[in-house]
Amino acid sequence: MNNMIVILSQSVPEGRLFALDQQTLFGVGIQVLNGIILAVALGFILYKPVKKFLQERTESIQSKIENSESTMARAKELIAEYESKVKNIDKEYEKVLAEARIKASEERKIIIEEANQEAERIKKRSEDIIEAERERIKLETRPYIIEMATLMAQNYIAQKIDEKEQEKLFDDALAQLEEAQWLS
Repeated sequence: MNNMIVILSQSVPEGRLFALDQQTLFGVGIQVLNGIILAVALGFILYKPVKKFLQERTESIQSKIENSESTMARAKELIAEYESKVKNIDKEYEKVLAEARIKASEERKIIIEEANQEAERIKKRSEDIIEAERERIKLETRPYIIEMATLMAQNYIAQKIDEKEQEKLFDDALAQLEEAQWLS
């Protein structure tokens, strides 16, 4: 590395450390002029497209911000709406439940009334059937009862009454039968 410093120091003309002469200043001036020309040329060539690109980018970002703000506002509205609905859902639930209870009570009354009417019809039919059965049984058992009563009366009379008295009772019964035949 020391060798490199020595070589570089030998390439510089004598008496100058930096070599700021006319040729160096002229070279530096040309480079500055080239830089300015390049900057101006690039400014003319690239300024409008870059400015247009940046403007479009700014507008795009601005529209996205506005869209996001409107979306955020809409979301806040929806949140408020849903919160109010959630608050009102209990009231609506109670209202629907009360209506259902009222309707169920009315239906229950109707069903009970219909059931009572049906029970009355069944009861009436049963009473009619029982009455008809009772009449039928009376008619069917009447001859048996009469026959049984006759047999019992015969046995009783045969044991308790003598022949004269039997004759008298027979005549009385015969007279009553004859009167009954003439009346009907």
